[in-house]
Amino acid sequence: MAYFDAASAAPLHPVARQALLASLDEGWADPARLYREGRRARLLLDAAREAMAECVGCRPDELVFTPSGTRAVHSGVAGALAGRRRVGSHLIVSAVEHSSVLHAAEAHEAEGGGLTHVGVDRTGAVDPAAYAAALREDTALACLQSANHEVGTEQPVTEVAQACRAAGVPLLVDAAQSLGWGRVEGDWSLLTGSAHKWGGPSGVGLLAVRKGVRFAPQGPGDERESGRAPGFENLPAIVAAAASLRAVRAEAAAEAARLRELTERIRTRVPALVPEVEVVGDPARRLPGVVTFSCLYVDGETLLHELDRAGFSVSSGSSCTSSTLTPSHVLKAMGVLSEGNVRVSLPPGTAAEDVERFLEVLPGTVAAVREKLGAPAATETVRTAGPDLVVDALGRRCPVPVIELAKVIGDVPVGGTVRVLSDDEAARLDIPAWCEMRGQEYVGEEPAEQGTAYLIRRAG
Repeated sequence: MAYFDAASAAPLHPVARQALLASLDEGWADPARLYREGRRARLLLDAAREAMAECVGCRPDELVFTPSGTRAVHSGVAGALAGRRRVGSHLIVSAVEHSSVLHAAEAHEAEGGGLTHVGVDRTGAVDPAAYAAALREDTALACLQSANHEVGTEQPVTEVAQACRAAGVPLLVDAAQSLGWGRVEGDWSLLTGSAHKWGGPSGVGLLAVRKGVRFAPQGPGDERESGRAPGFENLPAIVAAAASLRAVRAEAAAEAARLRELTERIRTRVPALVPEVEVVGDPARRLPGVVTFSCLYVDGETLLHELDRAGFSVSSGSSCTSSTLTPSHVLKAMGVLSEGNVRVSLPPGTAAEDVERFLEVLPGTVAAVREKLGAPAATETVRTAGPDLVVDALGRRCPVPVIELAKVIGDVPVGGTVRVLSDDEAARLDIPAWCEMRGQEYVGEEPAEQGTAYLIRRAG
C-alpha cells in the first residue's frame, strides 16, 4: 500500500518511535516535583522545549505544548484577542485557513466580534495588499497559514507580517503544514504547529507567543505551561515530537528536493495522461510533497475508493467526499473545480516506483469511474424550453450536473445558451469552473422554482 496522505498525518518517524519508548521509562513522573524522578522528567521537558524552540526560531520561554494543533490555534486566537480587547475586537483571516482557525473565527463573530475574510487568487495565495487594506484601528489580530493544507500553496507570510507589524497588529501563523520543512520567515507574533504533521506522535501541539505580545489565556487558570495549556504534560509524546522535528529538519533539504521532483512528475504528467483535468495550486511556491488535481465528470468519493483498492491512500477536498455535500472551502475560495478532486501528499521516503505506479493506475481508474457515471452517453434529462436548452439535474449530485451540461453543449449553436437546473451547492462552484476549463461563457445564476438555474452561453 502506498500512503500518499502525509498532509493529514505523516507516518511516525523512526526517531520519534525510539524517543517515545525511551521516555516512557524516564519521563513518567510529574516534572513539577522536586524529587529525583520529577527532576529527571523536568530535564526531559526542558530539553524538548529548547529543541523545539530552536526549530521554530523563538525563545524556549515563548513556547508551550498543547494537547493538539487545533487546541494551540484555539488558545492562540482566544488569548491574543482577549489580550488586545482594549484595542478592539476585529479579526482578520484568509478564506483558505484550516478549519481550526475558521471555527475559532466563527465563535469570535458569534460573540459579537468583527471578522474579515481575505480572499485568494486562483492559485490559493493571498495578496499582501489585501491584508494591509483589511487592517483597521480596531483590529486585534490577523491570522494566516504558512502553507495551504489542501493545495500546498505557500503564503506570503513575510510580506503580510510586515504590513501587520507596521499597523501594530500581531499576526498568528498556522505553520502546521510547513514546520517540518523549515522555519517560518517573517516577523510573526504567534505561531502554532502539530507534531503528527511532521512525523511526531499525535496529541502534541505547540503554541509560540513572542515576548511583548499582549496575551490573556482564557479558561480556568493552571500553573502548567505558563497557564496557556492546562493539564498534565504528555511528556513521552512531547519528547518524541521534539526529537522527530529535529530529525526531519536534518533531512529536509535533500528530501524536499527529491519530493519536488516526484510531485512535478505528477503535475506535468497527469494532464497528459488523463483528459479533462485541472491541476490546482501555485506551480512554484508550494510545499515539496503536495500536488492536487481535479477530474471532470468524476465522483470524488468513488475515485478515492477505487484508488484505495488499487493500493493508494490519497485524500480529497471534493464536495462528494463530504457528508454535507458542500464544496471544500479552499477550492471554493480559489474558484477552481471541486469534483473528482485528488490530493497527493507524499511523506518523506516515498519511493519513485510508487509514484510511477500511481501514474500507471490513475488513467484507467478515472476512465472506469467516468464510464460508470455514463459521462459520454446521451442523456434523457434534457428538454427544450423556449430559446434555451434546459438540463434538469434537480436531485442529482456532483458531478452529474456538469456531466449533463457537457453532453449537451454541442447541441446548441454558438451564442446559444444552456440552462442547468440544480439543487446541489457544488454546482455553484463546478459549473463556472467547467466553463473556465472548456472555454465557454458562464453568464450567471438566477433563482428557479426549485434549486438554482445556471446559465451558460456557448462560446465555441
